[in-house]
Amino acid sequence: MNIIAWIVLGAIAGYLAGFLVRGDEGLGVIGHIVLGIVGALVGGFLASVLFNTHPIDGAFDVGSIVTATIGAIIVVLVFGALTGTRTGRSRV
Repeated sequence: MNIIAWIVLGAIAGYLAGFLVRGDEGLGVIGHIVLGIVGALVGGFLASVLFNTHPIDGAFDVGSIVTATIGAIIVVLVFGALTGTRTGRSRV
């Protein structure tokens, strides 16, 4: 899969991460899509390091979506930690 496909996949993953990780970061849909693109690249890199695979060269499948979504969730959580915003489902 080329870099353009990972950008599209990252946009989808960022949209999904916006639903899975709720918080007060105030990013909106576009912000989560941008973080999802970064997260897809991070997820692809981590998958290649941890599992000795090459997901960027692989096919567009469910595994790629899961990898990109996990990467997007990691990036959203790290972004929330760095900016000091609360993330998570519970709102007290």
